[in-house]
Amino acid sequence: MTAATPPDQACPCSSQRPLCECCGRYHQGEAAPSPEALMRSRYSAFALDLTDYLRETWHSSSRPASLPADDATRWRRLEILDHDEQGDHGRVHFRATFQEGRRWGVLVEASRFVLEDGRWRYLDGEPSVTRLKPGRNEACPCGSGRKFKACCGLG
Repeated sequence: MTAATPPDQACPCSSQRPLCECCGRYHQGEAAPSPEALMRSRYSAFALDLTDYLRETWHSSSRPASLPADDATRWRRLEILDHDEQGDHGRVHFRATFQEGRRWGVLVEASRFVLEDGRWRYLDGEPSVTRLKPGRNEACPCGSGRKFKACCGLG
């Protein structure tokens, strides 16, 4: 979060809560209490381009040296499909909808998390990307509940 972030800005993780009460507190340094909370905060970090946070929350054994800048992708919706936690290991299966220009896609991943130094860290995942072609009268993939033509398809 930056000083320019409005205090009532909705959290990108689709929780329907303000960012400062949801993932923003983890971005500021508070430890995420579960793999699901960390997954949501990492999704929000991707949406907000918080690359330092993404690297910090990656497990040391799989952390990349750097993350490429990606100004073209707009993350639109996160859905948690399943999650579990057993001891110091966790798993989160999620679907993230994104937009790149006029193109839409869905990333589905089963992510693995482990506790490292008392904090949950992202270890790895099995991603699958599918392209979407929403019809004008279909529900908007952003999750607004409106028709695509009256929402994100307005451009």
